[in-house]
Amino acid sequence: MALQHKPTAPHHSAQDALRVLETVTRHTTGVTETELARLTGLDRERLTTLLRMLRREGYVEQTTDGAYVPGEALARLGSAHGREQALREKLQHTLDRLRDSVGAAVYISRYVDGEVSVTQYADSPATPKVNEWVDFRVSAHATAVGKSLLTQLDHAGRRDHLARHKMARLTSRTITSDQLLLSRLESQPPTVPVLDLQEYAVGTVCAAVPITAGSAVGCLALSLPVEHAHRLRRAADELNRNAAPVLLSLAI
Repeated sequence: MALQHKPTAPHHSAQDALRVLETVTRHTTGVTETELARLTGLDRERLTTLLRMLRREGYVEQTTDGAYVPGEALARLGSAHGREQALREKLQHTLDRLRDSVGAAVYISRYVDGEVSVTQYADSPATPKVNEWVDFRVSAHATAVGKSLLTQLDHAGRRDHLARHKMARLTSRTITSDQLLLSRLESQPPTVPVLDLQEYAVGTVCAAVPITAGSAVGCLALSLPVEHAHRLRRAADELNRNAAPVLLSLAI
């Protein structure tokens, strides 16, 4: 289990949850909440919240005498056999729940071999996904997903990406200046969601938050029709608060 440190609440939650899971897996006959508090150094309120999330996600189970043992989801993700399929299914389940919770289409995106890749998403008739009218790989400068991924690269990595992909004007709001975009990316606080206010497509607003596990750069994003733009910041904050289960699945 590995998780790269990031100074955001979801990363701290995921790190703490990993500490709890590692303690539970060391005690195969079960470990009580009192023992977990002592062994992990977490305060009881924090631990109770994490255990509730871990039970909901299927990572731990509680025995009849109240002790915690590894859950089925942890066993499936921890197994070399079928792990990739188990991870996809776990992430999809989490995305479906997030979609319903935030009332928006949600996406997981990764930066793989120098390109933006949306790897999974959850939408519905009530929360339609973005119409990819321009390939996401060449429009990172205009999307919340792309900008979130670029903020996680170093300066040289950002320049390399922009050198390979011309910054086309997709709407009247699209930034097409390398210098301006690099300045914005440089000043983007890691704890604040990256926004796209009709920069990629007229009629759509988006937000993205980083989810970086190990050395893999990734983000969690949502999109809304522009008539729901008043909900964007609240939805983005909720997405950020609920990113820990996604991070945890990627880190196990």
